[in-house]
Amino acid sequence: MTPEPAFLLHKRAYRETSAIVELLTLGQGRVRAVAQGVQRGGSKARGILQPFSPLHVTWSGNGDLKRLRLLESQGSAALLAGEGLLCGVYANELLARTLPLEYPAGEVFSLYALTLEALPSPAKRAGALRRLEITLLETLDAAPRFVDEQEAPLDAFTHYRYHPDQRCFRGVPAGNGGIDGRSLKWLARGDWEEPGLAGVAKQVTRAALAPLLGERPLRSRELMRRLAERRRAH
Repeated sequence: MTPEPAFLLHKRAYRETSAIVELLTLGQGRVRAVAQGVQRGGSKARGILQPFSPLHVTWSGNGDLKRLRLLESQGSAALLAGEGLLCGVYANELLARTLPLEYPAGEVFSLYALTLEALPSPAKRAGALRRLEITLLETLDAAPRFVDEQEAPLDAFTHYRYHPDQRCFRGVPAGNGGIDGRSLKWLARGDWEEPGLAGVAKQVTRAALAPLLGERPLRSRELMRRLAERRRAH
């Protein structure tokens, strides 16, 4: 096969010197494969197969678990540290948990690469993650529809809660929280990276992603919560 652009999403030890890897590839989406010998001391592949590094790979096999054949570096890893690193871990965990195996996701791949470029900059992180999340939701046909349960346009002066089962918003009585319709109408225009809408955008994408992630919490979110607590303590 022709070498495929890829990124490593997750790696876990397998037998003595190998690893099972989850890859995000340009043409085949998420691919799971055995990387033989990659855990062996002195292995060249061990230094290449790192998170956030652009790769070229080939694999063989017809089942869900492939065998990695070719592994080449295509450039330096994104320089992520602190909160930026945790955001990268979140992006990897999110895609590994939600993308079905071998489900074509070319737009997600492209947005992931752009996200890695944005994460070193604190001002760009939230917007980049929201754009990646909404592109993932669109790819999986699970993106929010900005209508109410009667399929009517949202009202700017009403507050709503998102219901992912119907992919719509339901109005809530005044004083019961919810998201204001005015902000949702801005999001409906595609303003997922607008700084003034950061909190609303995060609330909507988190609600939309919840059914895809299931009940098991994301480890990266817990790490982000702990980092925020440490910062407040100091």
